[in-house]
Amino acid sequence: MPAKTKAVVIGVACAAVIGAAGFAAYSLTGSDGGDSGSGSTAAGSDEGDKPKVKTGPPSAKEVRTTANAFLTAWAKGDPAKAAKLTDAPTEALAALKSYRTDAHVAKVAAQPGARSGTKVPYAVSAQVDYKGKQSPWKYSTALEVARDKKTGEPKVTWQPTVLHPKLGEGEKLMTGEAEKAPIKAVDRDGKPLDPKAFPSLGAVVDSLRDKYGDKAGGTAGIETWVEPSAEEKKDDAKAVAPETLLVLSKGTPGTLKTTIDSAVQKTTEAAVAKTAKASMVVIKPSTGEILGVANKPGGGFNSALQGSMAPGSTMKVITASMLIEKDLAHSTETHPCPKYKEYGGWKFQNVEEFELPKDATFAQSFANSCNTAFISMAEKLKNDDLTKQARDVFGIGLNWQTGVSSFDGRVPVQADAQMAASLIGQGGVRMNPLNMASVSATIKDGTFKQPYLIAPSLDKRTLAKAPRQMSAATLGEMRGLMKQVAQWGTGAKAMSGLGGTVGAKTGSAEVDGQKKPNAWFTAYRNDIAAAAVVPESGHGGDFAGPLVKQVLAAHG
Repeated sequence: MPAKTKAVVIGVACAAVIGAAGFAAYSLTGSDGGDSGSGSTAAGSDEGDKPKVKTGPPSAKEVRTTANAFLTAWAKGDPAKAAKLTDAPTEALAALKSYRTDAHVAKVAAQPGARSGTKVPYAVSAQVDYKGKQSPWKYSTALEVARDKKTGEPKVTWQPTVLHPKLGEGEKLMTGEAEKAPIKAVDRDGKPLDPKAFPSLGAVVDSLRDKYGDKAGGTAGIETWVEPSAEEKKDDAKAVAPETLLVLSKGTPGTLKTTIDSAVQKTTEAAVAKTAKASMVVIKPSTGEILGVANKPGGGFNSALQGSMAPGSTMKVITASMLIEKDLAHSTETHPCPKYKEYGGWKFQNVEEFELPKDATFAQSFANSCNTAFISMAEKLKNDDLTKQARDVFGIGLNWQTGVSSFDGRVPVQADAQMAASLIGQGGVRMNPLNMASVSATIKDGTFKQPYLIAPSLDKRTLAKAPRQMSAATLGEMRGLMKQVAQWGTGAKAMSGLGGTVGAKTGSAEVDGQKKPNAWFTAYRNDIAAAAVVPESGHGGDFAGPLVKQVLAAHG
């Protein structure tokens, strides 16, 4: 249930008029410039056949008048009248009624800012009443006015954000006794995890409260929150914990211990903060404990744990282990890396169309992240071979019980060119930093240890277990391959200066519609494994690698 309080107060210069059922109605002021309509009039071939219908954008006067009428009706508590002024009256009526009955908003005042074209921003000053508890509620949002194509009349374009900027499709505002008590999340050593100090943990704490609020020993308060849509509730990978917008009375938080290490979390947050957008997860290979989770920007969708993206060449860790086990490739054996390789009607190539000498070994192809060396093996594989390797050895696609909402990776069974593409982390393969950190952790430890953020003993969860392990020989080769990437391959620059037991793999995932690929990097150093993705940036070693190195250098 709701977990964090966000009260947004934005003042806007305006004139407020007292309303009958609320405590204020609406009035637009200011110079718009040009009240004359910019639209034209359309009619039939015979002007007397049917009435003329205006076309084109609404005039400044029409925008003011329509917005004024809608906001006044809303403030006066007349949802039917307000809904008729929108382009979706049925949907609007249900939402406007819910605003009063489910969110328990007793009074509303709408104060406008300056109109910008067809858009009118306004500040809302409301009062929420619930079982004797009252609280003022202020926030800012906006509406837009467009011309109805059939009638030519100006209408408010209906969308949930007309009521509140945090509302999405299928969501609604609710006020009541929180189903879950607030929690005080602490790290592995009992130190408080304040979302203000660790912005990326805001969404994590929300998710933890929703799942463990009734187990942490606290008492619930009275709050106003955004209730997730039915779709968000049914899909764990898309799950969003209800977001608290207003607290009428505070509950008493219970203490919930996590596996997070405050020092690691601080470094992880600092690393992603250097980018415009990035996600990273840090894991302890020997146990599977999640030590750090960070997203930039923080506070929104938790891409680090719930993201679903093509992992690019970092997937070659799983593919290489499969080829070695099937005796199709070995580190010291010759394994050509040509510029191009065709399969299933697709022409594959290496980054910047490089090639290696004909006597190049598999170790050299892996260290240089040669795509064609892997594509050439597609003809010797069954469609489900990679799916089985990912699931049975690395736990990808199993039902991970991390303690929070997470996407557990996907390697679907594919055929022809798509199957070949999946060998290099494209096609239908989807991962996130949590999954790829776990892949490195599995190589380092030798066994898949399902990552988790909350100890399974708290709620008697059963952690996922991979059906089998790699052979000792395969594991030894894989550790050697990843070590070479870190020492002289595509990950050498990022991993330079790091001693101890190290291994790495870079990745650059092509995405339709992007000019630059997503940069990936997964690596381990001693008993620390991490993975990061920097969307639309470039080569994994150049953009994601430095983020991972920062964590490994400080804590590995």
